[in-house]
Amino acid sequence: MAGRGALLAPPAPPAAPPRATWRENPVSAADLLAKVRDCTPVSRGRYRSDNGTPAHIPVCGTREAVFWKADMDIDCDGRPGPRCNRRTDPYFSDSTAYAQSDGRPLSPERLPFIVVPAPSRIWDYREHGVGGGSVAAVVFRDRVQYAVVGDTGPQDIIGEASYATAKALGIRADPQGGGTPSGVTYIVFKDARVSPIEDHAAAVTAGERLARRFVGAR
Repeated sequence: MAGRGALLAPPAPPAAPPRATWRENPVSAADLLAKVRDCTPVSRGRYRSDNGTPAHIPVCGTREAVFWKADMDIDCDGRPGPRCNRRTDPYFSDSTAYAQSDGRPLSPERLPFIVVPAPSRIWDYREHGVGGGSVAAVVFRDRVQYAVVGDTGPQDIIGEASYATAKALGIRADPQGGGTPSGVTYIVFKDARVSPIEDHAAAVTAGERLARRFVGAR
């Protein structure tokens, strides 16, 4: 019991309502697409979406990112599993350009990653702050999937991502006949990589932060 003359503490002010966070209000597909509506080409030439198609896809750039709009072919290369192996994919390769921290190839079934064209006279991704583990936002319709750069492909073709990326975006992930012929936007943030490369949670955290900065949201 307080002694005579003791001062009573003033009542605590009412707690402020919790502030909304970026996890509660993630950057939308529409926000990202609005930011990449216009293209300033950074590639010296243009890419095909598949063998035998016209080369009409440029790599575009801003101060914060590079991006391209293409199709999505399914990359099942890497550590084999029940859905990605020599039986399910006649072009299967058990390696990826970038490896996990334990030296094993990436798992296309478990890790969302994208494929960038191998360096060429058309474009060299390494000259734009991009490499293995670079954080990417992949947009399809109203969905956004954060991923990493995990593999390289042909020098003249662009538009490919792992089985896990396609599945997360609602795209048919079958390496034979899957994918989508158009409508996919790939945004790769410059000088932003996660390590270890297989830490998808870290890629999502970094991707959401970078995307919010990219679109200028507060």
